[in-house]
Parts: sequence; structure tokens; C-alpha cells
Amino acid sequence: MTTTPSLPASGRYDTLISVEQLAQIQASGKPLMVFDCSFDLMNPPAGHEQYLQAHIPDAVFADLDKDLSAAHGVPGENGQVATSAQAASGGRHPLPSRERFAVWLSSIGFANDMQAVVYDRNGCNYCGRLWWMLRWAGHDAAAVLDGGLQAWQAGGQAVNSGEEPCRFQANFELGQPLETLKTVAQVESDLGQPSQTLIDARAPARYRGEVEPLDPVAGHIPGALNRPFGSNIAADGRFKPAALLKAEFDELLAGRDPATVVHQCGSGVSATPNVLAMRIAGFAPTALFAGSWSEWCSQPGRPAEQG
Repeated sequence: MTTTPSLPASGRYDTLISVEQLAQIQASGKPLMVFDCSFDLMNPPAGHEQYLQAHIPDAVFADLDKDLSAAHGVPGENGQVATSAQAASGGRHPLPSRERFAVWLSSIGFANDMQAVVYDRNGCNYCGRLWWMLRWAGHDAAAVLDGGLQAWQAGGQAVNSGEEPCRFQANFELGQPLETLKTVAQVESDLGQPSQTLIDARAPARYRGEVEPLDPVAGHIPGALNRPFGSNIAADGRFKPAALLKAEFDELLAGRDPATVVHQCGSGVSATPNVLAMRIAGFAPTALFAGSWSEWCSQPGRPAEQG
């Protein structure tokens, strides 16, 4: 048994949406934009190639590197290097500023009256990033397609191949952030204090420092708890029921105040399914340290734990 999202009283989905519910919105003609966020860290072009092979009709492809991250110390297409004004965090996948994100949303035709539905082929590893960013931009009508593209196809729904026609530009306006972003300075300042409970979403071997395929230092931020993001997903590829998620997070926190939780991972991407899972479980919104381990370990002298 898995979580069955219900339509909120507002008529806007803000956590999960089912295949059937998405199909109903498509048929209704209500303002909607669907995003395919498929990606592969070890082979970045693969996500777009998969999108071209099969995607939900009218879906826009959102590239983790190009659309959902700022450049970071690497010259862009125009030869310029990202500045602090362009990035809202450090790390391997720095968040673009809210303003730059709004420009991208406007350029693809996304407007404030639209329901956003995000999905991937990766157990919510990458689409959770866009779900969080939309809420960070003040947009509450953002939902994850429960089960991803696999559930859509298993439900007998149609898919398209190739590129989709471009949409007319919109004018997306930023609202008050609905999510909390923590900086590396804030995390470091609160390290070891009861006011902060770090949850690391990386695989156990990376958390323990036994392997580190991406960052220069192995291990984790001292005191961080470990909950791999895949722990939220049931055997059928959908999120676990809310009651089960709540019980598992309660066990992990072991009496710590859920309001103190700050989520992190390697570069702020796979931490977002944990943010979503706590929302599904009924907890109040928790914070994200988007720079995560990659930003933390980039400065020599910051403490690290192994084991």
C-alpha cells in the first residue's frame, strides 16, 4: 500500500499527484506544465536522450546542470564565470538565484497560475530538486508525479518522443519563499547545537566515508544522521504511506525536534526527496542545506566524521 494523494481544498497539488489525477488535469485543459527532470550524474547527456525517446506529452525537459543549477567556477557558453549574484549556494550543483530561476521559468512559458508537475525516471532523485525550487520561488502548486514515468507508462498513458514545440514566453513573478534555504555559514555556526539536526540523504557507504566517487573528502558532517533518499520509496516505485514515513522519521530523530531538521546530501539534489517525504508525513516544512557535503568539504579545516 502506498500514499494516495488527494486534491487539496485549494484545488492545487503541492506534494504528490497520481497518474490518474495528472491525466484528469490534462483532459480538463486547466493551466498546467509538466517537467521531465531525468538525469544521470555519471552521464549528464543521458537524461535528455531519454526524454527524446519517451516523455509525457507536452512535458518540458529540465536539465539539472543547465536549468536547475548555476555555473560554478566554470566558464559558461558566453565565457563568463558565475558570480555570487547568479548562485544562491555553493557545491557541485549550486542553486541559481531566485531571480535567475524566475527568468528561466518565464522563458519556457511557465506562469503563476499553472499547476507544475515534475517527474523523472530516477526515484524522485532529480525531480525533487525542481519541486523544491518552485516552492522556494513562492509557487505552491508544484507536485511530484508519484512513481515517475514508470508509473505513467504502467498506467497505459500515452508518451511522446522527440522535442516538443516551444511555448510563448510568460512573466513568472517570484513570491515569498515557501521553503527555507540554509547557508554553509549557518550550518557551521549551529553545528553540534540542539537547534540543528542534519539528515544526510547519501548512500550509507558514502555517508560512512568508505567510498567517495565525486568529492575530494570522504565522510560526513559531524553529527549528521543518515537516511538515504531511496528509503522513502516503496517496492512499487511510489512513496511509502504517510503513516509509515512518519514512523520512520520519528525513529531516526529519536526524540529530536523535527523543526530543527536541515536536509543535505552530496550537492543538494538527492536531499529533496527527504524534504518532500517529511511534508507527506505531516511534519512542518524543514530546511535544506543546498551546498551540502560538496560545499562543506571544499574548505580545508571544516570537521568531518567517518563511520
